[in-house]
Amino acid sequence: MPESLSWLPDGTPFSPRFGDRYHGEQGMAQARDVFLHGCGLPQAWAGAQQWRILETGFGFGLNFLTTWAAWRADPQRPRLLHFVSLEAWPVSSDDLLRAAERYPDLQPLAGQLHAQYWGLLPGLHRLWFDDGRVLLTLCVGDAQTLLRQQLWEVDSVYLDGFSPQRNPDIWSLETLKAMARHCRRGTRLATWTVARSVMDALTQCGFQVGKVPGLHPKRDNLQATFDPHWQPRSSRQPCEFARPARCLVLGAGLAGATAAASLARRGWQVTVLDAAATPAAGASGLPAGLFAPHLSPDDNLFARVSRAGVRAMLQQSGTLLRAGVDWNPAGVLERRPVGQPGLPADWHDGPGADWSGPADAERLAIAGLPPDTSACWHARAGWVRPARFIARLLEQPGIAWRPSSAVARLVRTTSGLWQALDDAGRPLAEAELAVLAAGPACNALLAPLQGPQLPLQPVRGQMSWGLQPAAAQGLPPFAVNGGGALMAHVPCEGGLAWHMGATFERDADRLPLTAEERVAAHAHNWQRLQALVPQAAPVLRPAFEGGGDLRAWAGVRCTAHDRMPIVGPVAPGLWVSTAMGARGLTRAVLCAELLAARLMGEPLPVEAKLAHAMGCERL
Repeated sequence: MPESLSWLPDGTPFSPRFGDRYHGEQGMAQARDVFLHGCGLPQAWAGAQQWRILETGFGFGLNFLTTWAAWRADPQRPRLLHFVSLEAWPVSSDDLLRAAERYPDLQPLAGQLHAQYWGLLPGLHRLWFDDGRVLLTLCVGDAQTLLRQQLWEVDSVYLDGFSPQRNPDIWSLETLKAMARHCRRGTRLATWTVARSVMDALTQCGFQVGKVPGLHPKRDNLQATFDPHWQPRSSRQPCEFARPARCLVLGAGLAGATAAASLARRGWQVTVLDAAATPAAGASGLPAGLFAPHLSPDDNLFARVSRAGVRAMLQQSGTLLRAGVDWNPAGVLERRPVGQPGLPADWHDGPGADWSGPADAERLAIAGLPPDTSACWHARAGWVRPARFIARLLEQPGIAWRPSSAVARLVRTTSGLWQALDDAGRPLAEAELAVLAAGPACNALLAPLQGPQLPLQPVRGQMSWGLQPAAAQGLPPFAVNGGGALMAHVPCEGGLAWHMGATFERDADRLPLTAEERVAAHAHNWQRLQALVPQAAPVLRPAFEGGGDLRAWAGVRCTAHDRMPIVGPVAPGLWVSTAMGARGLTRAVLCAELLAARLMGEPLPVEAKLAHAMGCERL
């Protein structure tokens, strides 16, 4: 639940929980002078590839907004700004906007923050601004626990929170020790408190601590530099590349295009190679697909990864695609087994309800379903035309798309570069990094390198689709899934199209399907359609029975034994991003951001436990 606030007569927010105010009229000055300037910013980040800031109390986001504004105004700003902030009791989105009203210069940025400030369940949430060059990682939960569990290395620390007397846990020696493990030698820290207990604890944790003149009415503030007399151990995994270089991406589907875009955004020069003449020629070429969160009553890893993936997909698609044409994030109705709604027990209100909830009678009626139908409504979900999405990704600066470039073999040259060869042994391209995003074909490329064989399973599927008849009142305006998926009203060929499917045949990889297999797949999709959305059956019956427009798309997807994607290194300079299964639109952007973050030592877009669940190291 959001933090319950009261408001003082002067417009200052007040926390009954801690019996203290958040900030007064000098809030912006404190954010600028105590924290930003106290950490030597913006001068310290000049010319850096990335800058990573850790904050111990997000509150209303004033420190973040002030830092973001300073980054925008600085011509020497780092290419990427990471701001990681902890918050045990997030305020409501409405209170967030209300608090920003007294700072007109920050209101445009506060509006952007407000638009993404939803669904803040316990855990990590990656928010995306300025085309992905400003990344806010909101960490909801107990600060000490989060600091101990995650893998970060930071360049600056904003030590903020209610006063040590009101909120002693955030200033305890145990919490400060957990914070210090994320600092490198030279990390600068700033805070407004000069409490002796805080100064002594920071000194014990390896900081060189000093007082500086404070912001009126405070006489002093505290600044510190992490410089212990012992050799500190980094809490994060070592990065392979401190700065961008060249990269080969093998595969121009969702996994490859998203990986290319994430790396290019960070300054990499990326060459994408694919055997086909057009992008999205394989499993990512279906005419329309769904992205939606997975439900689990215990909110397991699979469900949490899916939510992180949906948030990443919404952010990336919102900057690239035309709503209603290339995608439609209008929500998805999911049919559920009777008595198994799948929702965690505490999701009926609060941040969980921002994601999913029981389908109401009105939406069920729109879909032509009885009011007692077991179903959930996913508010943050929708359909996408994958080929459009992939094309836009490959248009990003720094990406060179090389069609009709079948890679038969990868070799490591004596200079340490990865070289892609065709079937005649001729070099196609070379780079310091290679990313395999070729689905089931990844193992064929790894085999000659004596690399690990990934536990990949091919899954063949066929989608039935066609142009909608003029009278299509029975087709719901939103997607419906659960035992198949129906997506209607998708722009296509100057009209609208419907899509139903897809079938799911494990350990089948032969294409194209035979005539008999195509007929059987259409029949299977027709049966599922009648069970999923009965009111759509009369509208689409002519198509399935030979009297209307009926088309087929078939492809081979790839999944892992535990149904989780596989992202990570398999050799020096050789990484993979694969095993998206039938959830590529939900997972691909997140996997690409995870790959880039691990490569370059950035804060991860998900909790360390989730990153491990997707990493090669688990296999």
